[in-house]
Formats: sequence, C-alpha cells, structure tokens
Amino acid sequence: MAGWHIDGQYMETCNCDFICPCIGSNLTARPTEGDCKAAVAMRIGNGEKDGVSLDGLSFIILMHSPGPMADGGIKVGLIVDERADERQARAIADITSGRFGGPLAAITPLISENAGIERRPISFENEGMAWKVSAGELVEQSAVGVPSASKEGEPIYLENTAHPV
Repeated sequence: MAGWHIDGQYMETCNCDFICPCIGSNLTARPTEGDCKAAVAMRIGNGEKDGVSLDGLSFIILMHSPGPMADGGIKVGLIVDERADERQARAIADITSGRFGGPLAAITPLISENAGIERRPISFENEGMAWKVSAGELVEQSAVGVPSASKEGEPIYLENTAHPV
C-alpha cells in the first residue's frame, strides 16, 4: 500500500437478492438479475494520502457489471464529497482506483470503462442497523443489517436498495 490509509463507516448495496452471489463465488456467479449494479459508500473518519487529510469526507463508487464480475467489462464511476478540495478529490480518486493497492486493486483488471468523477453532497444516516446514503440526485441507497444468528430471539432481516441513476 503506497502512502495512504482511510478508516470510517462503509456501506455497500447491490441489486442482487439476499445474499449476493459474488460473496460465496469469488465473483464468478451470475448476478441474480443478470447484471450487477452496486454502490460502495464510505464516510472517512480519518485518513490521508501523501499528507493530504481526508478526515470527514465521503465518497461513493458506482459499478455496473453486465454479468459475473469475474468476466470483466465493469463500468465504474466515482462521486466525491462536494466539500473536498482538488487535492482531496484527486487523493480519493487515486485510492478508489486500486492503482495504489488496497481492496479495490483486485477488481482493477476487470474494469473496462471509467465514467469519471462527479461531485455532490453526500449524506449518511443511520438508526440502529438501518442505514441510508444519498448523493444529490445520483444515488439513494438503504440497507438494514442482519443481526447475528447467535443472538436468540432477535429477528433476522435485510432490506437492500440501491438506486444509482
């Protein structure tokens, strides 16, 4: 990993049924609706790249895969918090590209198109296990977590909606 770190709150949604087939198939299963539309959002608690502070900023990576992700052909776009200055926006773009290591480096070879970067106000809301993330008119996603099966008596549920426009 070259010169960066981020930590904070993370939320990911996709249009697949519960549970996303990518999880257990190492990205080789066909998405439940044929294609995959995903939104990966992060609110950075603290972070930096090459000395540029990213504290308190957010971003959302939008992805579309026409079939199993492992087959490639993935189109990506990035939404960066409108509060980020140019150096911060570039740092977030570098981190999310996967070119500098980290979790996204594994899917970088599968990406065939980059739709670019948009700037919007990004909002995170949560109440218990229910989360909502929005980015202006571009994204509105919500998810409700699944409590651990080891906690007897608690309901197990999930609602997952992603609306990348």
